[in-house]
Amino acid sequence: MENKIALITGGSRGLGKNAALRLAEKGADIILTYRTGETEAKAVVSEIEQMGRKAAALYLDVAEVPTFDGFLEQVAGQLKEKWGRSTFDFLINNAGHGAHGMIGQTSEETFGQLFNVQFKGAYFLTQKALPLIADGGRIVNLSTGLTRFAMPGYSAYAAMKGAMEIVTKYLAKELGSRGITANLVAPGAIDNDFNKQAFDAYPQVKEVIASNTALGRVGVSEDIGGVVAFLCSEDARWVNAQRIEASGGMFL
Repeated sequence: MENKIALITGGSRGLGKNAALRLAEKGADIILTYRTGETEAKAVVSEIEQMGRKAAALYLDVAEVPTFDGFLEQVAGQLKEKWGRSTFDFLINNAGHGAHGMIGQTSEETFGQLFNVQFKGAYFLTQKALPLIADGGRIVNLSTGLTRFAMPGYSAYAAMKGAMEIVTKYLAKELGSRGITANLVAPGAIDNDFNKQAFDAYPQVKEVIASNTALGRVGVSEDIGGVVAFLCSEDARWVNAQRIEASGGMFL
């Protein structure tokens, strides 16, 4: 991955951070985004630079589509200043948040927030970034195991990820002429900040998940970043329009 550049949304913590570090370990340079974790984002940049790679952190709220043009102008500026390039190679749509609520209790506001971040934001950021993605590049979208199996309370979140799974197939089809692949990584339950609130409120959930996972434990962020890195590697050049579930074998 020498001389390759990845743009990772939500790269300051969790799965995004781990993906950034794994890609950097394999020789890629990184532009990561953050919304609230500026200090954490700068720490990730420092860690990547200590590996001998280049990195930058930029603010982005993926729910705010009108800001995307300005954000991508910043990306173009970083590409020119740090790399002497006008394109990057890998787009990883990772940023997002979850929400738990039964269908009968899900508010329109919660639904709208999930829609704006998990689907609309990722859709239009990808659209607007297309001129900056190099031919032969890669798009990796993050989905969830919840599009395959149903756990009560996650209907809205899973529905947005399901929509991204459809869009990913269309990206693969429409961008094939440019040699750009588009794939999804679908994690199972991950023990990190993303699920902290649910796990803290219902400690028994971890045990239930572990007992229903073939490998007998709940996942961690480090289980996912390498899968993202693989999809960006030359070894994955013929993998396209695929959903790769990394759940340790949940609910088989």
